[in-house]
Amino acid sequence: MASRQTLRQLVHRQAHRLWRGLPPALRRAAFTRGAAWLAPRPDQPPPAARGGVGVGGELRRASGLGEGARLMLAALGELGVPSWGFEAGVRVPGEDPVRDALPPDGVPLILHVNAPMLPAALLRLPRGALRGRRVVGYFAWELPAIAPNWRAGAAYVHEIWVPSRFTAAALEALAPGRVRVVPHAVGARPPVPSRLSRADFALPAGAFVVMTSFSLASSFERKNPLAAVAAFRAAFGNRTDRFMVLKVGHAEHWPADLARLRSAIAGVNNIWLETRVLPTADNHALTACADCVLSLHRSEGFGLVPAEAMSLGRVVVATDWSGTTDFIDASCGVPVRYALVPARDPRGVFEAPGAVWAEADVADAAQALRALADAPERCAALGAAARRVVKAKLGTAPLAQALAGLGLDVAG
Repeated sequence: MASRQTLRQLVHRQAHRLWRGLPPALRRAAFTRGAAWLAPRPDQPPPAARGGVGVGGELRRASGLGEGARLMLAALGELGVPSWGFEAGVRVPGEDPVRDALPPDGVPLILHVNAPMLPAALLRLPRGALRGRRVVGYFAWELPAIAPNWRAGAAYVHEIWVPSRFTAAALEALAPGRVRVVPHAVGARPPVPSRLSRADFALPAGAFVVMTSFSLASSFERKNPLAAVAAFRAAFGNRTDRFMVLKVGHAEHWPADLARLRSAIAGVNNIWLETRVLPTADNHALTACADCVLSLHRSEGFGLVPAEAMSLGRVVVATDWSGTTDFIDASCGVPVRYALVPARDPRGVFEAPGAVWAEADVADAAQALRALADAPERCAALGAAARRVVKAKLGTAPLAQALAGLGLDVAG
């Protein structure tokens, strides 16, 4: 018995070693195809929806998809719609397995899991989980064209919801006539910052503070922080009354990217790198301590950081392209000019045949930062307008309409 067990372990380790030795793109393709072959498919025709909503996603993770699922649960609460949250996604190495109870029979499922990973996520759900249910995939994608590994996922949902018109235009090719824009309801329950002040973060009290916040797990190239640093330095040089905060998430997992960022700010005394994992309320407090938020992204499927900053009354300077254009224009923020270039992601995640993304105009961004710093009253006025826009555009109404489209009775 012991020898057989040892042999199985050796075979398993050897297989794992061979698997890890394959090119990442080949591993992803093999994983996606294998899961797609095994995963259950939803009933056809689409069953009637009743009894509330089940929301599945990375509820216990600090990720964009996880935050989208949490925001949807909060919005359902605001609408008075019964809801059940459950963990759904692909387990990462070292993560404890979690199996939450599913909602009652007939309750539709909205799964915040992107198309390539959806079949694998369905395999983790209890047997028969899709039976008799309407199934919606809430997908987030950041390019104007879809990657080939997205195509299989459309077969596992009755319809697709997305956070922006930009993403909808890309995914319409995936599921013609089955894509609906349902933006994250940031305005329904705005972030609540803690009581921490500039002094608590060691920020200069009288300085004009610019913040750029992003996660390294979301692609260094796509978030484009080096352009933000270049714009700030071009605008202000080493002025001590102008200060920049770089709030970086998941820094420990991407040391090479973090090293590039450190190199870009080496010897600069008015740019502070914040890599601590802060409680959510403290993160919002840090945003509230800034005068403006700078996002020179190459592409955004939605733009959660800019939207939350706007809900806190901060003015946002952002690349005038992709998902953020749904809620940022010159009336409530500062759009930055750009040029479209071929999308090249060294990690190979944000790529698709013929896809492009935006290269922000650093000089235009620098001019915008100078103009805001020199006109505090304009900065305040844009921040107030931003708060109003988020409340008006990113409330619960789109979600209520989408739920009504499923056949649910929604009062909100």
